[in-house]
Amino acid sequence: MEKKVTVQYLTDYNYSQLVTTDGHSFISDEPVAGGGDGLGPSPYELLLGALGSCTAMTVLMYARRKGWEVTECSVHLTHDRVHSEDSAGAEQGTRRVDVIRRDISLHGHLTEEQTERLLEIAKKCPVHRTLESSPTVIDSIIVGE
Repeated sequence: MEKKVTVQYLTDYNYSQLVTTDGHSFISDEPVAGGGDGLGPSPYELLLGALGSCTAMTVLMYARRKGWEVTECSVHLTHDRVHSEDSAGAEQGTRRVDVIRRDISLHGHLTEEQTERLLEIAKKCPVHRTLESSPTVIDSIIVGE
């Protein structure tokens, strides 16, 4: 099923964007320190939020289907660009790779085997799979006056 999101610049601000989906809307922005107005999460925060919420939903759905007791699930994420020691450009210090760290906290009565299985399931959440698959982005531009 195709998902559709529209992002529109809010002209009274530096970088603020109105993000509209089917039935929902919110503001995305850069932090004040980055020249924005700080009216909403940054694009990378939205990316991390998408991964974190998909992870939690996937884990909870699976645990509930199995009848496992998970009373709480939270996902803590960070994004950084780090120097790649193994890259071709490492000698020049120019090659960096994106690293997302995802820590999943679960509360409930779970065995070690159940916990390991839930980690396997987290790695199969749709957003995680999309990020790992190097998706194709098809661009076009329309110029109006």
